Amino acid sequence: MKIIVREFDTQDQISEIAMDLRALATALQFCTIHLDEGLDPAPLLDAACDRGTRVMGGTSCCGTMTHNGAAAGFLFGIADAEGAYGTAIVELGDDPAAAAQAATLAAIANADRVGERPHMVWVYGTPGQEESILKGIENVVGTDTPIVGGSAADNSVAGAWSVFADRVTSVRAVAIGVLYPSGEISLAYQNGYAPTEHSGVVTRVTGRRIAEIDGRPAAEVYAEWTGGAVLTEAAPGQTCSILSEATFWPLGRETHRIADVPYFLLAHPSAADDAGGLHLFAGIEEGERLTLMTGSASALTERAGRVARLALETGRLMPDDIAGAMIVFCGGCMLGVRDRLDDLVAGVREALPGVAFSVVFTFGEQGPILNTGNRHGNLMVSCILFTK
Repeated sequence: MKIIVREFDTQDQISEIAMDLRALATALQFCTIHLDEGLDPAPLLDAACDRGTRVMGGTSCCGTMTHNGAAAGFLFGIADAEGAYGTAIVELGDDPAAAAQAATLAAIANADRVGERPHMVWVYGTPGQEESILKGIENVVGTDTPIVGGSAADNSVAGAWSVFADRVTSVRAVAIGVLYPSGEISLAYQNGYAPTEHSGVVTRVTGRRIAEIDGRPAAEVYAEWTGGAVLTEAAPGQTCSILSEATFWPLGRETHRIADVPYFLLAHPSAADDAGGLHLFAGIEEGERLTLMTGSASALTERAGRVARLALETGRLMPDDIAGAMIVFCGGCMLGVRDRLDDLVAGVREALPGVAFSVVFTFGEQGPILNTGNRHGNLMVSCILFTK
């Protein structure tokens, strides 16, 4: 297996890489493309499809990164003639779970592996229905198959995101890639935050809006927990955005413990309303206990490297074993440490010396959690390693 990572900053560079794809002596089997909302992936999609390469991807918040540093976008390609890969895209419609199930079945058929469970599912969907999307994928591949990916992002949470597969692009769909590589895959999925002493039980919730925690207005409780670091007072009839301030104060749900150390899946508060409601980027259920988490810029920039090392340890691998790596990093975290992204790249380079890697910035992250299946979280980091 060979990994090719090509970064680009302009539309002309996209066209140049598309020409290179057409000129390759042997076509890639799979590639995922991620880029700033202002760029058009069509030349790359056409070139990949013309060569028979399975291709998918979507937009990334304010660009991307690779082992070479910041870039407006990248192509992450896999040359693996002995493996099998399939892609598909389906509009979400009124039943996102059914759409994800259909996309997964179509991708498996596209890989010519009907009836065979993939080693991993790579998912990239538009934000808002991630829990349903995961349920639909698991209806096909089960809970033991790792599902890794992210939610497409734009630059200002204005809905300018998109996802694509083959030659189709959509603003409300799920793109699925199924991977049956000849080499091994090792991955890790974690957050970079620590729990505080503050916690409470959700006593009233609708979808992604928490109305009450411990019987009190959720926004009021949250503001108290943060000691005023996040202000949640909204004008009558309005909501106030707290997306930026809440980046360092997410809410955690304990998923499991190892040696009595709790591990948390995060939800990112995005806004507060005038009725005391707290709006999140993830679904919460009544009766769940939420713990206020806290993080720092240093912890966030170091986390990508730590997760890369964890992925090595999980697979009992050495950097020399790795053909390439793909990292999913929360777009909200990226915006919170945007002036320190060189530190992020340096940390991954230290963990994976000499390895080509790419980083996509998402508005939601999906991955497997020990003994709990695949979950959707916010402010998370995942790293996927592909062996030679």
